[in-house]
Amino acid sequence: MNTIQVAAASQAPAFSVGLTGGIGCGKTTVADMFGALGATLVDTDAIAHALTAPHGAAMPAILEEFGADFATPEGAMDRVKMRALVFSDATARARLEAILHPRIRDATAAAAAMATGPYTIFVVPLLIESGTWVGRVTRVLAIDCPEEMQVARVMARNGMSEQQVRAIMAAQVTREQRLAAADDVVVNDAGRDALQPQVERLHAFYLDESRRVHAPFDA
Repeated sequence: MNTIQVAAASQAPAFSVGLTGGIGCGKTTVADMFGALGATLVDTDAIAHALTAPHGAAMPAILEEFGADFATPEGAMDRVKMRALVFSDATARARLEAILHPRIRDATAAAAAMATGPYTIFVVPLLIESGTWVGRVTRVLAIDCPEEMQVARVMARNGMSEQQVRAIMAAQVTREQRLAAADDVVVNDAGRDALQPQVERLHAFYLDESRRVHAPFDA
């Protein structure tokens, strides 16, 4: 798998896919399947985690803006505490985004510059919400599943209450909006065996498209 998380800035590749989906839809699972087939993955969540890990590049600014109470004893951002704040206070969310988004953008561009696969997949949970990502990728791929399945998965995975999960979902675009913005859709409602053929079909299509983009011009 060609997974690159952080490096120095440059332009996006000629052919790229923006992979998105609501919380609990299975974005990471699907992305890893594409990575196993040879696509380069640039995961903005992984970049954000690196920035907010102990000694992460964003931690000094976060501590200055929010105070030491928002750091764990190890020096990482306290995600549970920050999540509770930003999903109840839109101003706090904007303050956190002002710190993280420019740093994520720079690291994402840097990772794309180092891509070695035939095409690059940017894994961006809030791709539609950002207002800029749709224009930065060649195609948008949405991972989709029923909302009740999203809730159940996140409750089981993260130990959150249904209310907490639905608050996160309420801060994202609706399922209908996400599907309307997508060029391609992978449906993740029936297990990994049902995912593989969908991923392989799209991988073949993306390979063809990337070759077309990179093909020499015939006069």
